Amino acid sequence: MAKALIIGCGGVASVAIHKCVQNSEVFEEICIASRTKSKCDELKAKLDGGKTKISTAQVDANNVDELVELIHEFKPDIVMNLALPYQDLTIMDACLATKTHYMDTANYEPEDTAKFEYKWQWEYRERFEKAGITALLGSGFDPGVTGVFSAYALKHHFDEIEYIDILDCNGGDHGYPFATNFNPEINIREVSANGRYWEKGEWIETKPMEIKRVYDFPEVGEKDMYLLYHEELESLAQNIPGLKRIRFFMTFGQSYLTHLKCLENVGLTSIEPIEYEGQQIVPLQFLKALLPDPASLGPRTKGKTNIGCIFKGKKDGKEKTYYVYNVCDHQECFKEVGSQAISYTTGVPAMIGAMMVVTGKWNKPGVYNIEEFDPDPFMEALNKWGLPWKEDFNPEIVDAYPEEKESKDLEAELVG
Repeated sequence: MAKALIIGCGGVASVAIHKCVQNSEVFEEICIASRTKSKCDELKAKLDGGKTKISTAQVDANNVDELVELIHEFKPDIVMNLALPYQDLTIMDACLATKTHYMDTANYEPEDTAKFEYKWQWEYRERFEKAGITALLGSGFDPGVTGVFSAYALKHHFDEIEYIDILDCNGGDHGYPFATNFNPEINIREVSANGRYWEKGEWIETKPMEIKRVYDFPEVGEKDMYLLYHEELESLAQNIPGLKRIRFFMTFGQSYLTHLKCLENVGLTSIEPIEYEGQQIVPLQFLKALLPDPASLGPRTKGKTNIGCIFKGKKDGKEKTYYVYNVCDHQECFKEVGSQAISYTTGVPAMIGAMMVVTGKWNKPGVYNIEEFDPDPFMEALNKWGLPWKEDFNPEIVDAYPEEKESKDLEAELVG
């Protein structure tokens, strides 16, 4: 039996909290803490009455002293960081000061720079080892389950994985002309940044949305998807031996892209502060205040998500392909926990990752990405707790890049 301090009370945190309460055999007691305690109290009121004891607290996740005081008071076995990525380091500092296990779903990024890197958190490795505590990084879906899928594929289906394509498809429709399915600030920073993929030992940068592909997703259908940089590429490029290339694709509808381009053109996606009527404001934060709260999209969203990985490599000297993925229904998620599938697919793995650590299955001192642990118990838990996975041993493969395809077409034309 374990105690978990859950920092954050947004869409993902709400799902993770629901799942902790469902999993009362492991999570005997939880404390929900956020800057706005009233949100925590509302959620507690909905969930009280079960076997898991729930308390709430107010905390500023940017303040290490406040965090340390709360940890000393509650004495959790693990801190589940479901706040903003900007707050990862302060929460890690508090865990170090109190020798408490740590878990998050997204890597640290500075507020003033759109940088998605693990270097800041990886620098904590030695300190967590010496403290005898575990930090589990990126226990959401992507990053998170996609890393577990990769470790599982390597363990059970390949001697060597050469190529990985991570495909993130949201086939849901919320009815708004423009809205984001998770924190607008994080979402727009991610999408408007340059794309990057890893190939032959180096990072290759692309312009935002430069590379587009159409893919026929099981149970969703054909969708436009675009190459982005995503944080799990950095850790998987290091942790999957023999890898030649890894890419990440995400689907976007034309309405979303048209609105985003317009907002970019007028400066509303900028993170550079401007002065307005004597006040400093960040345009992207102002835009966030105008957009629908992602937590409000649940009742409106219909359709399914499909997130998974396509692997290509060798087994027993022969070429092999393998596709493992999860399909999640927005409306079914809302019926169960009051959130749409984007929050659900991140919140469920957050609970599972915390469970792996507190039950000792994934408990070794240091700072680790999720693919560095044994994938099997996590894969079993996905099936049990609402994210069953499916396999395809003959998947459609994502084709070459535009320049490669064009050169081949030109060569064929010249030969003809």
